[in-house]
Amino acid sequence: MVESTESESRRLLGRLREAMAGDDPGQARLDKITHLIADSMGTEVCSVYLFRDDETLELCATEGLNVESVHQTRMRIGEGLVGRVARYGKVVNTPDAPNAKGFRYMPETGEERYSSFLGIPIQRLGEMMGVLVVQSKEAREFSSDAVYALEVVAMVIAEMAELGAFVGEGAALSPMHQQPVLVSATAAQEGAAEGHVWLHEPRVVVTNPIADDPHRELERLNEAVEELRVGVDKMLKISENGDKDQLQVLETYRMFANSKGWMRRMEEDISRGLSAEAAVEKEQSQARARMSQVQDAYLRERLSDLDDLSNRLLRILTGQGAETGADLPVDPILIARNIGPAELLEYGRSLRGIVLEEGSVGSHAAIVARALAIPLVVNAKRITTEALNGDHIMVDGDQGVVHLRPDETVVSAFRDKIAMQADAQERYASIREKSAITQDEQHVTLLMNAGLMADLPSLEGSGAEGVGLFRTELQFLVRDQMPKRSELVTLYQRVLDASHGKRVVFRTLDIGSDKVLPYMKPTDEPNPALGWRAIRVGLDKPGVMRMQLQALMRAANGRPLSIMFPFVAQFEEYRAARQEIDKTLERERILGHALPERLEVGAMLETPSLAFAPHKFFEEVDFLSIGGNDLKQFFFAADRENERVRKRYDTLNVSFLTFIEQIVERCDRFETPLSFCGEDAGRPIEAVCLAAMGIRTLSMRPASIGPVKSLLMRVNLSDVRKIISDSRHRGDQSVRPAVMRYLREL
Repeated sequence: MVESTESESRRLLGRLREAMAGDDPGQARLDKITHLIADSMGTEVCSVYLFRDDETLELCATEGLNVESVHQTRMRIGEGLVGRVARYGKVVNTPDAPNAKGFRYMPETGEERYSSFLGIPIQRLGEMMGVLVVQSKEAREFSSDAVYALEVVAMVIAEMAELGAFVGEGAALSPMHQQPVLVSATAAQEGAAEGHVWLHEPRVVVTNPIADDPHRELERLNEAVEELRVGVDKMLKISENGDKDQLQVLETYRMFANSKGWMRRMEEDISRGLSAEAAVEKEQSQARARMSQVQDAYLRERLSDLDDLSNRLLRILTGQGAETGADLPVDPILIARNIGPAELLEYGRSLRGIVLEEGSVGSHAAIVARALAIPLVVNAKRITTEALNGDHIMVDGDQGVVHLRPDETVVSAFRDKIAMQADAQERYASIREKSAITQDEQHVTLLMNAGLMADLPSLEGSGAEGVGLFRTELQFLVRDQMPKRSELVTLYQRVLDASHGKRVVFRTLDIGSDKVLPYMKPTDEPNPALGWRAIRVGLDKPGVMRMQLQALMRAANGRPLSIMFPFVAQFEEYRAARQEIDKTLERERILGHALPERLEVGAMLETPSLAFAPHKFFEEVDFLSIGGNDLKQFFFAADRENERVRKRYDTLNVSFLTFIEQIVERCDRFETPLSFCGEDAGRPIEAVCLAAMGIRTLSMRPASIGPVKSLLMRVNLSDVRKIISDSRHRGDQSVRPAVMRYLREL
């Protein structure tokens, strides 16, 4: 039975190849395909539904239903049996369609005469493209062999659609990769950029989905898999004395590469008529479809490993390596599913912007993008399948929007925005050397955040009065092993040299949560943001903390030094960390190293608990810096990675500003220097309100200093504070509307 179905499948694919060989337009090809499938499957009906937009399917060709319904019958995803197949990416096979769950009668099609229904998702690499349906009057459930055969055909249809075989009139048959696309994503680093697409991993294109000679295709598959296995074994040999986590990944690769089940499924696909490449991609598509349904993080990771291994195998089979011969455009916008910090640093400042299909606002890539001041958006769904190398693209890192192949109207409006920003930067250059002094004679110190040596030239160019936060974790994140103390000494020394005597606050290693070191085994925590991170890791792993403290003291070499501990939640944590500093100072003195001329030891206030620490804490700590990003998410109990909740809560919420005011009052009482560090410090309206609440030091990205200074110099903080006070007495939820009215009147 299986053999006859297999030969029928091969025969059908052969007939499909003949149908594709002609010069027929796209609609005619689709019509031929539905006729051939109905004839081969012995069914009265075969229909192809394709997406005309993200939510709507359209009947594009049919054999057996009313011809007049083609391009007229449309349904929303999830609507009817066809919509169910599209929504869940799963086969629907029923002998009694009218009584099946979700059935919806479409009177214009004439389908009421047909009882049995088999719907197969048309998808490529996890991307849903449409639904293939066969129906018959006879009440029967289609056999597993028939389902399998139709899945093979659906996969070929997906490849043909990708190659542009079905281009015709209407949105559903419009050519792929040519239409303008608007992608709403998540803003991860501010800024606007225009350029051309550069794919981090160019997509492998399968140009021969149907096998000429199944025996030869099996030989090609076996040869490629053997080459893959040898390659994985070599990587394991090279890494056998290296990082355990990397070894674990490679061991998983080897397990999949030697999986008999994976190999058997691909061999069976080839026996049904697919080429070796198409067989690999069919299994990869199914793995990606399963990945989207799996909640378990471990299983998702394993399916991701299989996905990566499939890509390697496809590159061996097609010869389409990562090096395509294309030159990096002069204005590259990087497109990737995800990317590690080391890979991103290799591109450096050559990039105009970055768009990631996955990622998060706190990911390693986001940290590097902020350090490089490159606009970044994440969670840009389907961008890697939509974009082609060289496509015109515009990235709005302020709004989290991507315009791929934009039309002239969008281009014109976007360029106006970039021009306005450029004009503003020129105006800000004229006040670069001036202090940020408000109309009521209040001086606000503006500092910059940094994390790379490449940031330090901005210290002069931006007008910053110093570095309020130097993130030391980047040097740990971009390596595959712990950096040596001597390397850190050299780096910190160069940072202090480049600051030319201006104050630099070094934040000690802030890892954990979403920042896991490549050589550090991730901990399985239900909520990492509230878990083992930052100072908690440092106190539990004192060897790493001591090494970093020694490197900082030796880099200072007798100069003033400012050190800040992240994520301090209670006084005892600060005291324990301070004791480590005292021990390190004593060791350095005994070893004869020069001690810092002046040592300031501070803490980041990122948890509400620290605001209520004992008076003694405020007396002992040398300075405090409010970590606005974390403090806000914990204050509102709203995960800043969660788009559903993070935008519900405003920094200018009266409750949050009242809390900030309480912190300011406690610091004033004990004369504890206080600053605010985070994205909100670099937003002019928020910065003005924070200054009005009494915070006189703000630390932000270099590009924000000009806009913030410009607005501060035009306002009267006493007026702003009164506006905030009046809003509070009125019971307003946010002071933003009232402050905006005041600013518009300036």
